[in-house]
Amino acid sequence: MRRVLITGGTRGIGKAIAIGMHKQGHKVIANYLGNNSAAEALEKEFGIKTLKWDIADYSQCKAAIEKAENMLEGNIEILFNNAGIARDAMLHKQSIENWHAVIDTNLSSVFNMTNLILPKMREAKFGRIVSTSSVNAHGMLGQTNYAAAKAGIEGFTKSLALEVARYGITANAIAPGYIDTEMMNIVPQKILDGIIAHVPMGRLGKVEEVAQAALFLASESSSFITGVILPVNGGLRMY
Repeated sequence: MRRVLITGGTRGIGKAIAIGMHKQGHKVIANYLGNNSAAEALEKEFGIKTLKWDIADYSQCKAAIEKAENMLEGNIEILFNNAGIARDAMLHKQSIENWHAVIDTNLSSVFNMTNLILPKMREAKFGRIVSTSSVNAHGMLGQTNYAAAKAGIEGFTKSLALEVARYGITANAIAPGYIDTEMMNIVPQKILDGIIAHVPMGRLGKVEEVAQAALFLASESSSFITGVILPVNGGLRMY
């Protein structure tokens, strides 16, 4: 049994990861920010504990991690940096507010959480850090902010992996393609059909399929795998 913290853990991919880790017998806390009802439902149905704070705020992360460690009765051993938002617009129409919102939530949060949790992982000589990138880390129309943040996660992960390998800590990332989540449900059908047409497997991915990749990278079985960006995209982009 390990002690686990997941950012953005009450909906979509994060929820699937939280449930998967819970079913494996781990002690899990799921972070969230905006949707109280989703957090309440996760706690009620699965007994997974949730904590609300803004992961883009370093001081809030520090206080929340201390609280999480008290709730888990020990140091966090597995960290999933999963939370993310999108604020799409062509660059010439992109506001400075939306640029910073995406960079801070999607990328700076990964620094915040990892920087604060890593010292105790080093002391324990064990840790799993799994971050969520995206197939669009390599570029997508109207997503300069999102792509920059996700590409940053991939560089962060590879650099971190080199730093922490000697301490028994692995750092990896998953890079989902187009997944059947709430975000995709609001896409007009015509556009959705066009997206699916470019996916070799001819469908959207399932959150459970992405979660299984993340769970593997957090498992004991992945102890010799680090610095990897694992694509889960139905063949849309080959790494």
